[in-house]
Amino acid sequence: MQNFNLFKIEKSLKTSIDLMNFKEPTPIQIQAIPVALEGKDILGTAQTGTGKTLAFSIPLINKLILDKNAFALVTCPTRELATQVMSAIKDLISDKINIKTALLIGGESMHKQLRQLGKRSRLIVGTPGRINDHLKRKSLNLSATKYLVLDETDRMLDMGFTPQIEMILKFVPKDHQTLLFSATLPNDIVRISQRYLTKPVRISVGSTTVPIAKIKQETLQLNKDNKYNELINQLLSRKGSILVFVKTKRNADRMVKRLKEEDHSADAIHGDLRQSKRDRVINAFKKGVKRILVATDVAARGLDIPLIQHVINYDLPQVPEDYVHRIGRTARAGSEGSALTFLTQSDRLMWKAITRLINPNYKEESGRNLRFYRAGKKNKNSYNKKRKFRDKKGKKFFFKNDYATTKVYTNNPKYFSKETEDDTSRNDRRKKFNFKKRKNRFKNRSRPKAFKFKKFRKNRN
Repeated sequence: MQNFNLFKIEKSLKTSIDLMNFKEPTPIQIQAIPVALEGKDILGTAQTGTGKTLAFSIPLINKLILDKNAFALVTCPTRELATQVMSAIKDLISDKINIKTALLIGGESMHKQLRQLGKRSRLIVGTPGRINDHLKRKSLNLSATKYLVLDETDRMLDMGFTPQIEMILKFVPKDHQTLLFSATLPNDIVRISQRYLTKPVRISVGSTTVPIAKIKQETLQLNKDNKYNELINQLLSRKGSILVFVKTKRNADRMVKRLKEEDHSADAIHGDLRQSKRDRVINAFKKGVKRILVATDVAARGLDIPLIQHVINYDLPQVPEDYVHRIGRTARAGSEGSALTFLTQSDRLMWKAITRLINPNYKEESGRNLRFYRAGKKNKNSYNKKRKFRDKKGKKFFFKNDYATTKVYTNNPKYFSKETEDDTSRNDRRKKFNFKKRKNRFKNRSRPKAFKFKKFRKNRN
């Protein structure tokens, strides 16, 4: 299908799609939307930036238009992704459709969310933790849920949301439609799909581990001490907005502070920020107010910002799969982008794992190319206790220290008449010090016969 008008959806939904200037559907949308409109469960995988959000949002809204009593629930791993999904859904919902929504995420006021739920919101988007909080408070009723979406499920499992997801599924009725979307397909997701999905239709578009072809990937090998200086060089040489990934929250704050001192327009985003602060940072980066965004892996998924031209991996991710999601923040919606990765000696093992993931035909090269990886490895034959302290016959021996000193030359006339001291005279001078005699210094000290140690007795009076 080359046009959204060919889908069997309501006219009001088609008009809102036209207003958003979506003309041609992506491959994941072409395959997933007709299956979802038929009411079948879906197990879908696709690369980041291929339009998975619209692939489940269009059938979801169409079902709520047809059934006025139905409810829909969308779960996302992070607040940023949930906010992103909600903004995309709100763009699809025009005044004629009139479906009330509620965003349930952590870091926001609970009273605000209770007001949204009190207005009979039929479309709910949230994170598993906050959804469970409302279920415990009995402020959220999922008994009429007919449509359930698990977005970025692999990320939710990595973050330890499996118990929360299972708790949510207990409150959802059995006769519902489930759409499970993920960028990768580990064994845990296969088990969940076998347990909770009924005869799901498997949809896969492209490789889940190979990055988008329009991303220009580069690596730069350097020492750890030179990373920041090289980052400054890259920031000055590149044009457009830049997303820099670091490993920890503390490093993100430190780097932003240092960049601001050098008059760079930068800001940080990580898990410790309040939701209002996160929204301000993302909006400033979207509008171009801030050119550089330093982020942890919290921004590796869900941030759909078309302005990102460059991604710099200052630190490698903890998991190889996160590398694909990091560089997937650029080259969104068919555009081009570049990704630069800094590599140090300590990164060689993780980089090998990443290379195997994105290139299944990868084989370790020999020769000069491996010199970088072997630089940090010690030679096994360089240190051997048995070889060091045993001669060829097997007897132990120790290396002799001759206290060798180098001759020093001077132009001071005081030392012209002095001769250099020989090794024999130096050894004779050392022998004069006999420390054994000093040990018996206090041995013959005499004490009086009536001598006693006085014990300290505390007065009990």
